[in-house]
Amino acid sequence: MSSETLGLIAGNGRFPFLLLDAALAHGLRVVVAAIKEETDPEMRDRAARNSERISLHWLSLGELSKLIETFQHEGVTRAVMAGQVKHKQIFSSIRPDWRLAKLLLNLRTRNTDMLLGAVAKVLEDEGITLVSSTQYLEPLLAPAGVLTSRASNENEESDIAFGRAVAQAIAAHDIGQTVVVAAGAVVAVEAMEGTDATISRAGALFRTLTEDEDSADTTLARALTVVKVAKPNQDMRFDVPVIGVATIETMKAAGATCLALDAGRTLLFDREAIVRAADAAGIAISAK
Repeated sequence: MSSETLGLIAGNGRFPFLLLDAALAHGLRVVVAAIKEETDPEMRDRAARNSERISLHWLSLGELSKLIETFQHEGVTRAVMAGQVKHKQIFSSIRPDWRLAKLLLNLRTRNTDMLLGAVAKVLEDEGITLVSSTQYLEPLLAPAGVLTSRASNENEESDIAFGRAVAQAIAAHDIGQTVVVAAGAVVAVEAMEGTDATISRAGALFRTLTEDEDSADTTLARALTVVKVAKPNQDMRFDVPVIGVATIETMKAAGATCLALDAGRTLLFDREAIVRAADAAGIAISAK
């Protein structure tokens, strides 16, 4: 069994817990830097139950110096980022320490990729290499092909092709990675709010359009198709596209019937549960 130590910068959701379990299964000791504003409090219980293998430290967003000092003190030379930090948190709620403030002042563009890339460079300069968040989770990456019992129909395939082109364009500018399409029209584009919020917004708008029979474009009176892509030059160290059961539940509530993903570059958390929920809702899922 390896005695190597891995640093884990934990955001929200289940991703940090899945990565923690995978790292422990590989025999690693894990130093968790939990973000106070994001990480699920369950992390306290997990660390308490396995204190010999998990060292837990709570940090606020913006405490870059404390993160570096913590990892160096714990002997961390390799680290991963797992779990989302809401974009609006990064750019509105953050209270940077002197090191992060200096980094922010030197950013050419204040988007997530630029910020996290700069943080990765600072960590590297301090002897801490940020590695791919999928390194221990490759079995969770979406395989190519149809994942559900139902394949997309002709109309959905047309919307997927159109939506993929639009999603790749916005992803290239680090705006978002998800678009929602109906009958060849873009209903919603992801920005800082996240995938599930984008789908919910599309559902609300779609209902408004289809319920107003006097003014609605009748060509939109079809189901919604959701397309989620990786960025053209996706850095697998952070911001990897993720789908969970909650996304399927959100799609069902919004009236979406099809989900298209990037194969090999999208993480599926609990694939069996996702497919089960999608089949029950009549939602088709495919990856290309």
